[in-house]
Amino acid sequence: MTSAVPDPADHAASVAPAARDAASASAASGASAAPVAELITYFDDATGERTGLTASELGGWAAATAALLTAECGLTPGDRVAVLLPPHWQTAAVLLGAWSAGLEVSFRGWATAGLPAADDSPSSGGAARGAFTAAGDSLGGAATGPFPAAGDSLGATFVEARRVGSWLDDVPAGRHQFVLGLGAAEPPPGGYRDYLSAVRPHLGAARPSTPVGAHDLAAAGVTFGEYEAVARGAAASQGITRGDRVLIEASRTEQPVLWLLGPLAAGASIVLCADLDRSRLAERVAAERVTKVFA
Repeated sequence: MTSAVPDPADHAASVAPAARDAASASAASGASAAPVAELITYFDDATGERTGLTASELGGWAAATAALLTAECGLTPGDRVAVLLPPHWQTAAVLLGAWSAGLEVSFRGWATAGLPAADDSPSSGGAARGAFTAAGDSLGGAATGPFPAAGDSLGATFVEARRVGSWLDDVPAGRHQFVLGLGAAEPPPGGYRDYLSAVRPHLGAARPSTPVGAHDLAAAGVTFGEYEAVARGAAASQGITRGDRVLIEASRTEQPVLWLLGPLAAGASIVLCADLDRSRLAERVAAERVTKVFA
């Protein structure tokens, strides 16, 4: 089964892609129709970072991730990978790369351990935030499947640096362990490799040739076809359509079905904002030609 979602590298794959053919990376369902060249643009207003990737560039990082997992780590279709990462362009590359290699991906967001939730009052944009979060609660869990239990066999884990060794989290072990979000010159924790250092030698790798079908598992108990349906449903529930340029505040949802797969499945491009400086929101909307805001 294929659907009309061009693959970032050659605009010829499908979207079960977003999950299924994530092949090169991205269910850029409509990257060619997006109003700007960048498929995903990442801002961190706390650090000043701005990283923009076209569909083919995101596809390159996803293909490199797939090569890291298969050619170097020896994982094969059906092996399991755990992802404990925040919304980020690197997270997109990890997810799409793993899926393109036919791996089962389990995702888990950051544990809150009873900490207060973000302000959902109307004055803080809480009404829109609440609707967006509710969509994540209803759609996200259905797409990610159960998280691996302690002792489950995992081929690889990708973990945000702050979560390694945190009492708030129970990070599973994998045969190959990668950490993301290290500070400048910060060494990786024991037993982990820095993702960027590990994946860079694979940039330029061809996308995986192993076919991944709609009935194959994207996560425990969830097929790629089901994941695609959830992604399209997430986009539809938020009114995201082909050609939209969608700004998403990263703190609003960690569910990749909302901040990544939904927009891509609909044919939209993404402006992902961490530590959003709200005083600059209107300026950013204009500069990035944003058509929908979830902040």
